[in-house]
Parts: sequence; C-alpha cells; structure tokens
Amino acid sequence: MKAAYIEQTGDSENIKYGDRPDPSIQEHDVLIEVAAVAVNPIDTYIRAGNIAMNLPLPYTPGCDFAGTVKEVGDQTTKYHVGDRVWGSNQGLFGKQGSFAELISVHEDWMYPIPEETSFEQAAAGALVSITAALGLTTHSHLADGETLFINGGSGGVGSIVVQMAKAMGAHVITTAGSDEKADYCRSIGADLVLNYRDPEMDKQLQSHLDQNGKINFWWETLRSPNIARTIPYMEKRGRIIVMAGREAELLFPLGPFYVNDLKLIGFAMFNASATEQQEVACTINDFYKAGQLTIPIGKKLSLKDAAFAHQLQEKKTLEGEADFHGKIILTP
Repeated sequence: MKAAYIEQTGDSENIKYGDRPDPSIQEHDVLIEVAAVAVNPIDTYIRAGNIAMNLPLPYTPGCDFAGTVKEVGDQTTKYHVGDRVWGSNQGLFGKQGSFAELISVHEDWMYPIPEETSFEQAAAGALVSITAALGLTTHSHLADGETLFINGGSGGVGSIVVQMAKAMGAHVITTAGSDEKADYCRSIGADLVLNYRDPEMDKQLQSHLDQNGKINFWWETLRSPNIARTIPYMEKRGRIIVMAGREAELLFPLGPFYVNDLKLIGFAMFNASATEQQEVACTINDFYKAGQLTIPIGKKLSLKDAAFAHQLQEKKTLEGEADFHGKIILTP
C-alpha cells in the first residue's frame, strides 16, 4: 500500500510518501480501505516531537479516517465487509495513524457512517465532533434553554459546538474576526456574533446579557484564556471549559468563582474511553441524519501531499495564517 510516514520526528519535510507493508489484523480488528482522512493540529505536534509519545518507526501520522471495511477479524461482531465507517484516535499510544491506503483498527474505535453523510464529511468531523460532543454532554451536560458562549465560532471545534448546541436547544453566543466569518457563524445557527476585534465587544456582550440573562456554559478555545474576564458574565453554577493552551498559567479571583458555584473543566478527547466515544458517536450520527451538522472543509489534497498539508495546518494553528476556512482533507 501507499502511505505517508516519517522515520524520525521533526519538520514537516520529514514526511515521506511511498510503499509500506499492508497492515495485518487481529481477531477484533477491521481492515479499512481509506477514502478520506483529516489533518488536525495534534497530528503536527506528534510528528514534530512536541508531544512525547513512543512512536513505532517508521510512523504513519493521522488520527481521523473514513472508509470501507475490506476485511474483519475472526472475533469481530460489529462490522462486515462493505460497511462504511469513520473514527479517530489513530496514531496515538503506539498505534499507526490513518494517512495510508489501508489501516487496521479495533472495532471498538470506529462507527458507522450514516447513509446521508459522505466519506469526506465523516473524516473531517471525526476528532472535532467527538471533542464537541464530549464537552457538551459527558463533561458539561448542556441543557435545553441554557446560554452557551464560545470563542471562535467559525473554527474547527467552534463551528461544531455552535451547531450541536443549537440542535440541543441552547441560546448560542460566539465571536468572529471578520464579517465573512460572522456571517458563517450566523448561517450555522449562532444567535449573537460579536467581533472580537471590536474594542466595544465587552460592552455589547454585557448589554445582550442584561436583556437575556447570564451565561450558563462558557467554552474557551483561546490558548491563553482570561478567566477573570469570564467570571462576571457567568450565571450561578455555570461551567467553563478549557481545552487549549498547554503552556498557559491561569490567574483569576477565587472569591467570585467559588461563591457563585462555578466549575472550571479541562478535558482532552483522547482521554475518553472507547465506550464514551461510542456513546457520543451515536449522538453525532443522529445530528448528521437530522441535517443538523455540516463540517466546513477548506482544502482537499491528495495523500501524497501530506507534508504540504502539515505545513498549512501549522501556519493556521500556530501563526493564524490561512487563505481557507475549514478542515484539510486528504484522499488516497
């Protein structure tokens, strides 16, 4: 098979594309013919060696995938040859990744693709939709009628949170940095979109909350969040999620935090068990079936362009430079 791979961690130029042995499968594994994969920031961190992991070298990067079942292990019960499946969590903890024509995946770490959903949509939404669903359900239990605020409603996770929260009956407030991105946020359901570049943004937010009530759930995507700024906007027993900023150190007034019964929650989707991810995958598939979830795709490239795709992702993530909006998708 053809695959993208590295023989040592480092710059994106280390990614090679060429022949690799076809993967073997164990009794509970499924051999998948890959139709599409997505590029995520964590893929670039692992490839660069910024996240210490014991990698099997040569190592194929990539967490997300969508494809067709080609072969099943002797004890596999959930899937059959010809089934369309999607998933994430590959390329981690000693596993090879998804940037290949064929991959071997344990049956517990994949999910059926709804008939209405394309391979590209399923791959693009894998990591980000699982992250969003875990945060909204497993960790914070968003309820119908609550108010949710998320920084960056047009981003990879942000756009999914906006759509899912609206489908769950929430009043959604978000931010964007341009008129184009603000229009996009409104198109996917945001009730209020604020321009984070506007010096009057805080006043505009406060005015909206004075009329509509405080925030029950604040989803923070910034790498250096300002929790002290967040607290005054929160309703009693509100929840604040943080999911970025590995090097950040928080400083905020403890008094207003604990006397209002607030909760600060941090999570990473890769800590979720197979059972937990299966549960939210069912929810995600329900959103797809109901037409309530569409993943923005900004670039479509070939698997042989994996090195270039990593360069684009790094510029977008680390430098904020991108001439596109949405996920980067690779196809064999």
